[in-house]
Amino acid sequence: MEQQQRQKTPQQQGEAEEMQHGPLPVEQLQASGIAAADVKKLKDAGICTVESVAYTPRKDLLQIKGISEAKVDKIIEAASKLVPMGFTSASELHAQRDAIIQITTGSRELDKILEGGIETGSITELYGEFRSGKTQLCHTLCVTCQLPLDQGGGEGKAMYIDAEGTFRPQRLLQIADRFGLNGADVLENVAYARAYNTDHQSRLLLEAASMMVETRFAVMIVDSATALYRTDFSGRGELSARQMHLAKFLRSLQKLADEFGVAIVITNQVVSQVDGSAVFAGPQIKPIGGNIMAHATTTRLALRKGRGEERICKVISSPCLAEAEARFQICAEGVSDVKD
Repeated sequence: MEQQQRQKTPQQQGEAEEMQHGPLPVEQLQASGIAAADVKKLKDAGICTVESVAYTPRKDLLQIKGISEAKVDKIIEAASKLVPMGFTSASELHAQRDAIIQITTGSRELDKILEGGIETGSITELYGEFRSGKTQLCHTLCVTCQLPLDQGGGEGKAMYIDAEGTFRPQRLLQIADRFGLNGADVLENVAYARAYNTDHQSRLLLEAASMMVETRFAVMIVDSATALYRTDFSGRGELSARQMHLAKFLRSLQKLADEFGVAIVITNQVVSQVDGSAVFAGPQIKPIGGNIMAHATTTRLALRKGRGEERICKVISSPCLAEAEARFQICAEGVSDVKD
């Protein structure tokens, strides 16, 4: 009897671990009495996991064609039984946070101020002027996220949404050589999409969710999250509509981070603040997107140019990182430490 129990325990542990770490496919709702046709309608609407059903507001589920109010209530009830959404103790949360993976940036000094690297399961925003190293850092993360865990990687694929047309696969090959990875495999493990307008950019997230159910992604990059908003919406008359659209996009990104535990990295453009103080101190730059962008991101990093190839990264806001600066360098092999 004892032997049977012993044999059973690892299996139970495995099941418990799977429930804890991996998202549950939406098909699991069928076991709770939800019809296969309704599950298909949820998937068509971009809801691919039970977590996604649990996190989606009721009024959004009611907008899905062919699902009645009674069915929505039944679906929500079934999802809430599978996904724990109540209170938990701080000690349990502390244990969960200890297991969070950090993805190395390629620079030891930069990793030091980030306490290990880019955090998975949250949104990290990089903002700065052109040529401050945002896109180069994104390219480096596409490679480092594929490294084994003991080398500071995430053992997963990378997803890249490009709104500016600045993605260059040959840069990934150069960076892969530095880390001793096979170039062809590295390129194969990066899913790339070009975004052409703000609506398309939001639609790509639905496709991203269905891909993340199939295979493990460690990082998702949006470069730049705000570029298309500057052109699709113009003037103060459209400001409210722009901010609302941007807020929904950022909320969808946060949902992906919560569901799949991926590290979301977005880059942001800046605007010059030309007011009275600019006469004395020169034009001040600030990230665009206003308060909506500031509140939606977990960690905010400001990048600026240094001497030559040197760049400086400053932690602007974070729930757990101290305000600090780090110097790094952009070279042929991506982001690395400054060579004095």
